[in-house]
Amino acid sequence: MSSDQPQSSAPDIDSHQGSLPRHVAIIMDGNNRWARKRGLPGEDGHRAGEQAVQTIIRQAATRGVEVLTLFAFSSENWRRPPEEVAHLMALFLKALGGRVEELHSKAVSIRFIGDRSAFSEDLQTGMAEAEALTAANTRMTVVIAVNYGGQWDIANAARRLAEKVAEGRLQPDQVTPEMLAPHIAMSDLPPPDLLIRTGGDQRISNFLLWQLAYSEFCFSPLLWPDFDAKAFDDALQDYAGRQRRFGRSGEEVASLKGE
Repeated sequence: MSSDQPQSSAPDIDSHQGSLPRHVAIIMDGNNRWARKRGLPGEDGHRAGEQAVQTIIRQAATRGVEVLTLFAFSSENWRRPPEEVAHLMALFLKALGGRVEELHSKAVSIRFIGDRSAFSEDLQTGMAEAEALTAANTRMTVVIAVNYGGQWDIANAARRLAEKVAEGRLQPDQVTPEMLAPHIAMSDLPPPDLLIRTGGDQRISNFLLWQLAYSEFCFSPLLWPDFDAKAFDDALQDYAGRQRRFGRSGEEVASLKGE
């Protein structure tokens, strides 16, 4: 390889030898379809989805997952009907008020990623208070992506580097993936090992575009309110049977792991 070629930013295989993912990310899809199948209003589907969130948080903590990232509200979700968005915001605020203390009592840390500026002052205050209350907890970190988009995340990081270039603190030819990475959301956490998407669709919908570069994907046909502890365990078991190569051959990975 010539010296002017970009160097690989693949994670170190030695840090991924365990069969349990350190970081699981989930696209929680299917609340509305779950409600329609039952002849219920969409808000009932979202309420059922919120119950599923609590189930999966508990199961992830029980299994020893270090980080659980949930795609709660994308930057594209503002396109939904205003009444649905209003209900989602109300449910989100209620969940913050009712669940944060419970998670704090279980030593779970809460963090939010995304552009908070579009949310109400009450929601922004609630998010900040939840983060402050649980900041020192170490059992598991729950990251909630709200008004988040992967393209926004990368553009935001690129803007930070562009500011440094404009100020003369950085040369354009010094801009590398390694320089950009610290400005991407969750840069201080291990990258997602496993992405789960419920609802049957097989796409990532502008979620964690940078962070998912080397993740394993699991697409479940279950609608989110039906995704229970067993389904989560099934996804972990499927992950445990995979060989993560990070650009290497299977033989190279096996030799590095002493197999």
